[in-house]
Amino acid sequence: MITTVAFDADDTLVDIRAAVTAGLHAVTAAVADPALTLELFTADADEHWTLLPDHHARDIRAAAMRYTLARSGREHELDRWLELFFEVRYAHSRPFPEVPAVLDKLSRDYRLGYATNANSLADRCGLGGRFAFELYALENGVPKKPARGFFEAVLAAASAQPDEVVYVGDSYAHDVAGAAAAGLRTVWLNRSGAPAPGPVRPDVMITDLAQLPDAVAQLHG
Repeated sequence: MITTVAFDADDTLVDIRAAVTAGLHAVTAAVADPALTLELFTADADEHWTLLPDHHARDIRAAAMRYTLARSGREHELDRWLELFFEVRYAHSRPFPEVPAVLDKLSRDYRLGYATNANSLADRCGLGGRFAFELYALENGVPKKPARGFFEAVLAAASAQPDEVVYVGDSYAHDVAGAAAAGLRTVWLNRSGAPAPGPVRPDVMITDLAQLPDAVAQLHG
């Protein structure tokens, strides 16, 4: 019997791409250096997310921005622009339009959890008070997904057995393969409809979060 539905945050519940783009736009405009373009800030950030996958999300962002600023000898300005980035990023961090209705419907029958690798704090992304528990990787000894320990922390927070928890996310490697390896039920939010890139199959695949209540009901049996 399913008792708990736990969610990834970025690109699952939270429209992080729009928020990050707004933050980098603000920094680029304020820095006002023709050599430090939005495209450069974005490319350096993408590279650092690949180079530093085990680091805290804020630390990755800081390292990437320092690297970009250093291209013009302005790395000493990091704190100023990092603060601006996060101010604007959080001001634009909002759930996808369908999220409130989906959470309202699921909360009638299940405990809801919020469990993320990144730093999209629920109460700063328009989702405060929605969840029975919140879990952030690299806090309180919790490793990052897809580590088994992350999902064990989800189970502990939910006070549930693996087959009682559905984990919902957009990343095949982190949210499907990682959760399945720990025994959780999985729903893959695969908006593109692309085939699974590996042998692990989600319990259910959906292309729109609005399909989630029916998917969980299907697993609940």
